[in-house]
Amino acid sequence: QLQLVESGGGLVQPGGSLRLSCAASGSIFLIATMGWYRQAPGNQRELVASITSGGSTNYADSVKGRFTISRDNAKNTMYLQMNTLKPEDTAVYYCNAQYLVPPRNYNTWGQGTQVTVSS
Repeated sequence: QLQLVESGGGLVQPGGSLRLSCAASGSIFLIATMGWYRQAPGNQRELVASITSGGSTNYADSVKGRFTISRDNAKNTMYLQMNTLKPEDTAVYYCNAQYLVPPRNYNTWGQGTQVTVSS
């Protein structure tokens, strides 16, 4: 099975930047879709951005123009560059990977990393 390890979270001031990384390991060589989700206290977990193996991306409206998702298939690593951070971005960020091992689909989550945006 697939394992996901996240890094890069921390405390940053409003307007600052952070870069999150998610490294995938295991016997799976091709992951169909990877994405970043976040969950703030009292809120539902929401999709922040996703990227397919072909490089197609999707962003939540709240982060468009500020966040950039990327993926290095050779390294099995996904990144989230977060710029112009706002206090509303404060949340636990989770890495997610979806992949197919016929005949089943699999969905794996990372442990989450805290991002805090505060002055």
